[in-house]
Order: sequence, then C-alpha cells, then structure tokens
Amino acid sequence: MGPGVASGARRGADRRWAPAAVSEPVVTRADPAVHPALLDAVAVMDRLRSPGGCPWDAEQTHESLLQYLVEECYELYQAVEDGDRAAMREELGDVLLQVLFHARLAEEDPQAPFGIDDVAGDLVAKLVGRHPHVFGTDPAAERVETAEHQNRRWEELKRSEKRRGSSVDGVAHAQPAVALAAKLASRTARAGLPADLLPSGPGVGERLFALAAEAKLAGIDPEAELRTAARRFAEDVLAAERSASAAGLDPHTLDADAWRAHWPAPPA
Repeated sequence: MGPGVASGARRGADRRWAPAAVSEPVVTRADPAVHPALLDAVAVMDRLRSPGGCPWDAEQTHESLLQYLVEECYELYQAVEDGDRAAMREELGDVLLQVLFHARLAEEDPQAPFGIDDVAGDLVAKLVGRHPHVFGTDPAAERVETAEHQNRRWEELKRSEKRRGSSVDGVAHAQPAVALAAKLASRTARAGLPADLLPSGPGVGERLFALAAEAKLAGIDPEAELRTAARRFAEDVLAAERSASAAGLDPHTLDADAWRAHWPAPPA
C-alpha cells in the first residue's frame, strides 16, 4: 500500500471512526495510530470507488454485492468450523470489505446517505446502550452476573429500543430455512406462544420445522447440527471414493455393494 493512501487515511482519522455521541463520554476514543490499517482500508475503498478507480467497483450496487456478502460470510463460517486461523484472518478481511463497500455505496445515495462513520457510530451507541452495567450509562441498571442474564437483558433492551409490534418483527427471512425456523420458534417461545401452535403436520416442511424448533428450544443450534452432519457425510463419501480408487475401482461407477464395502467405519 502506497504511503499516500496511508497518510490520507490518517489525516481523516478525526472524521472517520468517531464513536456515536452519548450523554457523556463513556468510551475512550481509539488512537488512529494503534489501528492504522483500518483507516487505510477505508481510504482504499474510497479510491477504488472514486473517479479514476476500478471500473468493476464503480459498477457495483448494494444488490449486485449481495451474492458476495453471503459467500464471504459462509467462507468465514467454514474457516471457524475448521479451526483454520489463517483462513479466518483472510475471511474476516473479506467480510470487512463487504461492510466498507456497502457503506461507501451508501454515501452516494441522494435520498438517505450515510457512511462508515455513521455505521460505526450507531454500533458504538448500540453496544454502550445495551451494556449500561459496563459503561455506567444508567445508574439504576441492574447488575449482570452471568451470560444468560446478559442475554435476557439484551433482548429486553432491544425490544425497548425498536418498539416492535410483534414478537417476529425483525426476524431476517433471508436466512437459511433451518435457522429461520429456529429463530421463529425461539422468538415466539419468549412471547409465551404455546408449543402446540407451532407448525405441525405430515408435510416435509412441517416436520423439518418441528425438528428445528425442538432443537432450538432445547438449547441446540439446529443449523450448526445439520451442517456438521452434512459435512461429515461429505467427508465419508470422499473417504469411500478414495478407498475404492486405491482398490483399483472407478469411484464414479460404484454399485451399492462397493459403496458399503468401502464406506468408513463409524468412530468408536
């Protein structure tokens, strides 16, 4: 990265990454010299999107970037699952790029523009507001002693902030179906919905919903469980194909008996 990019980003340090205003300063403003690469990343995104930058970047919209946002999040998810620290570092950067890109696009909106400062400021305000016991923003706030207590308090504060009219308001319907079913079951359970009113019936969808709801209400993440089972199955298929290939068989023409003969034994 050229020195012009870095120095330009640091000159804008007072304008960028400023925490949102609160009644009194409750967080210490970060020293831009401590995390200069963050400011460099903002400056690089500005350069790519500005006149004379990258033609591909200049053509992108929020909608055209959606596929990349989803892909990068899943790649980060897999890196975490695999415990691959190098991949996690890379994929976190790719997810950060999506945040910077969408924020840069939002700056150009003629009707309701906002930038990375606004995004970061809103995040700071949210985190401070939902942790009054940490930042001392509410002297009357109850003490939080456990993670479970904090989770309940977080949901209470979120409901108060957003003034939702329904227990299912704000649930992202674009998330994977198993995760969506689990989230709906969790939200409605907190609202006191009887379990017998959850979707039920002989259809595949109803049965899948029931399984997801049952797992979630038992404290199990059904999306993660299904992913684990699916990835384990894929690994077993690869192992069987490698075993068959080592035995001189074509893994693309295996019959049922050959699959069973080379299928890996279950772990003890």
